[in-house]
Amino acid sequence: MLVPTDFSDISFTALAPALEFVEDISHLHVIHVLLPLSAVDPGTIWKTVTSESRQNNAQSFLKNKLSELGYVGVQHQVSIGTPSHEIVDYAKEKGIELIVMPTHGHTGVKRVLMGSVAEQVVRLSPCPVLLLR
Repeated sequence: MLVPTDFSDISFTALAPALEFVEDISHLHVIHVLLPLSAVDPGTIWKTVTSESRQNNAQSFLKNKLSELGYVGVQHQVSIGTPSHEIVDYAKEKGIELIVMPTHGHTGVKRVLMGSVAEQVVRLSPCPVLLLR
């Protein structure tokens, strides 16, 4: 079972329904995907932020947030890349049987401009995807 999170409160709400599908909490996986730094990001220009430091900080935040919510023993990972591709690659690599993710419900211009990570995951996923609204 895989639950992608973007660190929003709504994304963490998918953990409870996902937990109903697993017998052991250690079979629950959580992934957060950071977008790569661009050459024009201030942290890159001034060399104050590295991909490694961002990943370490996000990993620490994720671990603490899961612990705070009572999800100790959950497998978790922070990746860098395109969110939909990283989620699908992780699912393939770990043999995930179901991805559970909330949708933010963006419509209209915002959805056209941003695209939908959930929609891309549904199209590319090697396993079923349960979307929560």
